[in-house]
Amino acid sequence: MKSFYRFVTGKPRLVIAIFLLLALISVFCWTGVSVNYNVTDYLPDDTPSTVALEGLGDEVSGGIPNARVMVRGVTLSEALELKEQIAAIQGVESVTWLDDALNVLEPLEFQDKDTVETYYKDGAALYTVTISDEYRLTAVDEIRALVGDGGALTGDAVSTALATTGTVAEVRLITVISVLFVFFILTLTTTSWAEPWIVLIGIGAATVINGGTNLIFGTISFVTNAAGSILQLAVSLDYSVFLIHRFAECRAENPDASPEECMVDALCRSTGSILSSGLTTVIGFLALVLMQFQIGPDLGLALAKGVVLSLVTVFTFMPALTLAAYQWMDKTHHRRLLPRFDKFGRFVARIMLPMALVLVILMVPSYLASNSNQYYYGAAHMFGENTRLGADTAAIEKTFGRSDTYVVLVPEGDTATQAELSDALHAIPEVTGILSYVDNAGASIPPEFVPGDTLGLLVSGGYTRMVLTVDADTEGDAAFALVERVRTTVQQYYPDNYYLAGQGVSTYDLMDTITSDTIKVNLIAIGAIFVVLLLTMKSVSLPVILVLAIETAVWINLAIPYFTGFTVFYISYLIISSIQLGATVDYAILFTNRYLEHRETENKIQSAVYAVRDCTISILTSGSILAVCGTIMGMISTGLIISQLGFLVGRGALLSMLLVLFVLPGLLILFDNVICQTTSHKKFHFHTSEG
Repeated sequence: MKSFYRFVTGKPRLVIAIFLLLALISVFCWTGVSVNYNVTDYLPDDTPSTVALEGLGDEVSGGIPNARVMVRGVTLSEALELKEQIAAIQGVESVTWLDDALNVLEPLEFQDKDTVETYYKDGAALYTVTISDEYRLTAVDEIRALVGDGGALTGDAVSTALATTGTVAEVRLITVISVLFVFFILTLTTTSWAEPWIVLIGIGAATVINGGTNLIFGTISFVTNAAGSILQLAVSLDYSVFLIHRFAECRAENPDASPEECMVDALCRSTGSILSSGLTTVIGFLALVLMQFQIGPDLGLALAKGVVLSLVTVFTFMPALTLAAYQWMDKTHHRRLLPRFDKFGRFVARIMLPMALVLVILMVPSYLASNSNQYYYGAAHMFGENTRLGADTAAIEKTFGRSDTYVVLVPEGDTATQAELSDALHAIPEVTGILSYVDNAGASIPPEFVPGDTLGLLVSGGYTRMVLTVDADTEGDAAFALVERVRTTVQQYYPDNYYLAGQGVSTYDLMDTITSDTIKVNLIAIGAIFVVLLLTMKSVSLPVILVLAIETAVWINLAIPYFTGFTVFYISYLIISSIQLGATVDYAILFTNRYLEHRETENKIQSAVYAVRDCTISILTSGSILAVCGTIMGMISTGLIISQLGFLVGRGALLSMLLVLFVLPGLLILFDNVICQTTSHKKFHFHTSEG
């Protein structure tokens, strides 16, 4: 490695030019990366709802209803006219209303009340609309303009359109504010006015290159788009800070050596620590690749690639940039803005053993609570009532109640069996209405006597389409039980040849898929990081202590929603475990390495005090940056999945940081004898008083 480092330090201008060129190219490549905002698109291909959606697309016109549109204060004739206007909008594949289920020319008071009030109630009309993905943005905008401020829109198509238009501006704002806060934190924790600029330029180049190289994926998820760059910035920045500080130490130790020689020395001395920290972070992110739910691999690959690029940058671009700017750093050197932490180290020494005891007490209840949360699985609750979509959803549910639409495809031809199935589905209390050939045309009516437009929506491609309106939310225990009952009912008549789709159905499959990922992803992440620590630290006991400590911080983080009665998005819950473990175990590694260094010449108590003194600024810098960036993401994002992920990241970083500084010292002291006996290639100093 030394020869490579000599090459890098010997050609700083060449290295800088190469990276700036790569960053410039990546800026243009970044614009070509498309973003997918539809959660259900990331279900595995073999899930029943995904197969059904493909079947609907291939066999039957009309698609899956994905929007509900309410208009207040309209008569029947006005509602019928609005239906035609909505249907005429480009991208609207179908519009279903009362006239599709009943004869609106007859007095409504003599017709089925439940069916009428499903579509028309208190002067308000509720349309079920199917919007194509291609025209989702324009169609939603045109429908909103048509119904005016008094109207309300909700559904998958509306939430996806809102996420598409709103997230871009939010990501930019999050990035700008995060960079400003990072600059402020670096200014406080460094001793040169130039150093924050150099660090940000280095990590900025890595972030831009990572964003541009996402072009290899073609399309990334909205989670990756919103969180990827911020998380890369937050978890990788400390590598550059650590290298610069090592460079300063080497220059101070060897004032007669050239800057290039000092940088080579700094690189050689810091390679092991940076690589071990980076590798554990990469492994934590790569664990997400094992998820069946494809947002996990999407985010995991992008973040792992980002950390690898950050490591490449810190070993190539950062040395070259630092050598080019070290004179500027010298000229702008200033006194420490933060005090030394000698007194803090002694304070921690007095409380670290009781804090370790508190950790032991909290461990089991935190673990149990973290696995007992209430969850949202789909995108139905992505936007709160403080947003336009949230307010519209609440307004529709206040008038018409919660509702969902299922679509059943069964083979055409056997109208008698279809009629039996329809009767069985009508017998389910939550099914408030069915649009189908046998319900609307009649089992005895030949197809040639049915209007072409109606027939095309109900029968095509060898399948009959049955549209069920159900009195149920899109997720929750009751909704999932309903999906299972509808599937069981359809299977009784068509065991092997049917499709079932809808928002609630996709959410059920999403729940079934991602809950099965939890144990697998967490165990593999923990196991892989344990192995890395085992190899790098050459200790059997230390990996157990470090992983258990950070995992406890993860459990506490995820237990807080349980004790506060807060519902967690399962996507955020699943992702945060790997992110927090991979990103914050670095703090524990840094602290433990310092403890072991001092343990060669000092007793265990003094070693812990010195480690706290030496590591506090570094841990505060890294931890506060991740905590601040996560919190900013949580505060600015209107999409609750991204917002919640941000708050979990921010709170998790803070908890891990506090645990490493206040609890880990006590754990190292308590298990010092075990550590000494199970750690090779380390010398330990013992006073006779220690026994």
